[in-house]
Amino acid sequence: MLELKRIQENPAELEKMLSDRFYDRVSVDDIKVLIEKSKEKRQRADELRNERNRSSKEIGKLIGAGQKDQAEKQKEEVRKIGEEIADLEAELSALENSLSDLVLGLPNWLDPEVPIGPDESANKELRQEGKKPSFDFEPKPHYEIGETLGILDFESGVKLAGSRFYTYRGMAASLERAIINFMLESQKKNGYEETWVPSVVIDDCMVTTGQYPKFKGEYYRMDADELSLIPTAEVPLVNLFRDSILTELPVAVTAASSCFRREAGAAGKDTRGLVRVHQFQKVELVQICAPEDSARIHEEMLAHAEGILKALGLHYRVLLLSTGDMGATAMRTYDLEVWMPGLNRWLEISSISNCGEFQARRGMIRYKTDKGNRYVHTLNGSGLAAGRTMIAIIENYQQADGSFLIPEALQPYLGTDRVQGR
Repeated sequence: MLELKRIQENPAELEKMLSDRFYDRVSVDDIKVLIEKSKEKRQRADELRNERNRSSKEIGKLIGAGQKDQAEKQKEEVRKIGEEIADLEAELSALENSLSDLVLGLPNWLDPEVPIGPDESANKELRQEGKKPSFDFEPKPHYEIGETLGILDFESGVKLAGSRFYTYRGMAASLERAIINFMLESQKKNGYEETWVPSVVIDDCMVTTGQYPKFKGEYYRMDADELSLIPTAEVPLVNLFRDSILTELPVAVTAASSCFRREAGAAGKDTRGLVRVHQFQKVELVQICAPEDSARIHEEMLAHAEGILKALGLHYRVLLLSTGDMGATAMRTYDLEVWMPGLNRWLEISSISNCGEFQARRGMIRYKTDKGNRYVHTLNGSGLAAGRTMIAIIENYQQADGSFLIPEALQPYLGTDRVQGR
């Protein structure tokens, strides 16, 4: 949530930010009108309160002077002024609620280094890491390998829950569990506290992290219970500290969870395999820190996510997302994309975002300083998406005989160096 005072003092800054983000869901003109009307109503209410105070003092003087009839008339005037103030306060409350609804729909301010562009075409590649694999045969996509080995069962997923659901059989289930365990152990070594969180949250949680109210239709929600399935563990992890005043920073927490997404991508895109599905597992990283530390911690979190890819020997690249491709809650976002030889393209496997004080304002997350309480900065990132990590391993380590190798870092978790089927 943006600071209203900043918007009021410089609406042109807001206009530029929305233009840079190619964001047209909220009208700046509507915000300006509401701000001006609120200002007028507030000023008029203040004038009437001053007038009521003066009139109330006059009543005492009139009574003291024995002018009872005049005092009664003055009382009637004070009563009418009170009614007018009450009407103005009701109107002001309605205006402020409307303004709050509009402000809740605004995206975050932008870091000045974020490239401006309408979509992923404007993203800036910062670097590539690792060695791109080469094969003496035509590499296959993960879904062909997995189905042939009998470890990826897409038909049963559709049978159980409909399109874009899946089941793992045998070594696929064991491999993803091993990946999650490896990721959690790695991030614990990086200083994160392992946490378990519910897979459902109340609406206040989704408001804090920015999913609600603007994007309410994009998530799975149980209306009867007023609960939503989490799209990422970022939501409950950040909300652990909602309505809190922290005394020690930074805070670093991690959790593995199922994630649920109703909008899993453009129609007709990535309909095969595990790239775009409605439920997937992910290890999430969240840090909460003082504003002056967030830029440094953002880089550290990027390194923590990269560490997993390096340990698994996967070829990947680092992107700085453009204004049109990054999420509304972030002021700056890095994406990690891993090379998929079977799909013959890059695939996003992690996003690491600095949200500044955007979520902290919505969730009233503050910390104590010598000069009073201040809003924290919140940061989140995937460390990593487990399913996409598994399919990256399947494609990058595939062998000519249809099997695939297990990276050395995962072998202790599985007790094998190769998957050859069930």
